[in-house]
Amino acid sequence: MSDTLLPPVRDEDGGPFWEYAARGELRVQACAGCGEPRFPPRPCCPHCQSFASEWRRMSGRGRIWSYVVPYPPLLQAYAARAPYNVIVVELAEAPRIRLVGNLVTGPDAPLDSVPPNRIRIGAKVQVVFGKDGMPRWVAERS
Repeated sequence: MSDTLLPPVRDEDGGPFWEYAARGELRVQACAGCGEPRFPPRPCCPHCQSFASEWRRMSGRGRIWSYVVPYPPLLQAYAARAPYNVIVVELAEAPRIRLVGNLVTGPDAPLDSVPPNRIRIGAKVQVVFGKDGMPRWVAERS
């Protein structure tokens, strides 16, 4: 069973993010004018107001910037998966970009595969992609 109960929003601005993720690539939108990466994707650069953009491939490495273990789960559909984590990851090559996801033991592992007491702010993580194309995070191996 897939842990994706809420499908991603595939609008005009964010659609490419999910297309790349389905291919196992982590990319973020960047301004083609000033080069500043931005997330979430949007039509206009908040730094230089350019409407030109590109999708820049990221290494997928980062660190846990913050996390929460929602209990009881915020959405009833996730009750059977509790306790699970939701982490905020600061990307290594774009520290102002922070992505939300789950820390798991492998690409298709359940959301509750990492015990909450094992999560540490600052821990290094690496993106992985499940069969459903959803980016998730695993502890980076040294």
